[in-house]
Amino acid sequence: MAFTNEQLERYSRHIILKEIGVKGQKKLMEARVLIIGAGGLGAPAALYLAAAGVGTIGIADADVVDLSNLQRQVIHTTDDIGKQKVESAAETMRAINPEITVNTYHQFVTSRNILDLIREYDFVLDGTDNFAAKFLINDACVMAGKPLSHAGIIRFKGQLTTVLPGEGPCYRCIFKDPPPKDAVPTCREAGVIGAMGGVIGSLQAMEAVKYITGVGELLSGYLLTYDALKMEFHKIKLPPRGKGCAVCSEEPTITELIDYEQPACDL
Repeated sequence: MAFTNEQLERYSRHIILKEIGVKGQKKLMEARVLIIGAGGLGAPAALYLAAAGVGTIGIADADVVDLSNLQRQVIHTTDDIGKQKVESAAETMRAINPEITVNTYHQFVTSRNILDLIREYDFVLDGTDNFAAKFLINDACVMAGKPLSHAGIIRFKGQLTTVLPGEGPCYRCIFKDPPPKDAVPTCREAGVIGAMGGVIGSLQAMEAVKYITGVGELLSGYLLTYDALKMEFHKIKLPPRGKGCAVCSEEPTITELIDYEQPACDL
């Protein structure tokens, strides 16, 4: 695969990095990444992955753009209000980089369709806004052996980890079960500072780029937390994979995907 002059210029700042170079950029251009959720986390992640030249990016979301989204979901504009989020996101991504392929899935992700959605992708980003979706995505990725970037944001705080099935702990190793319905406030109820999505979503994109190119150390085995008010990051070591985990242990008790009931947060 030879680069065109335009590609050499577009990706020049990647190519001159000794850790990336021509080989790393080719890996990005051949990679397939699925983003579930085109909101506060998925928006910046999608922008940076498109700009990086990730060859095929899938984006799944059942919602339409609302005025209240624009405070943090930077992939959408005022003119996009009322559009499907996946179509709005795809238009912006293609405008940034017309060379990439963007697959859109305007649908809710459920136990019935998630395995089909993730099957063709190399890496999955969880940009969803509720615990039900996060547990479903984690369990499906573990069962399918798909690497996953998990993230969550609320108020002035965010968190991030990378799940490598068969190697490091999964989301259920940290949080065994979803909290009871209405036990945790949603972002609509508690609020979220807009730039938080940019900070954490961009870190998700970085984890995807590192996984694809094979450079650096991933967050597998660690939970990274961020407190914007204190401007503090903490990297917390997680327990070993599978120890008592219902989905990634050697003898899992959860062998089928579950659709939990949980209100959306609308990240």
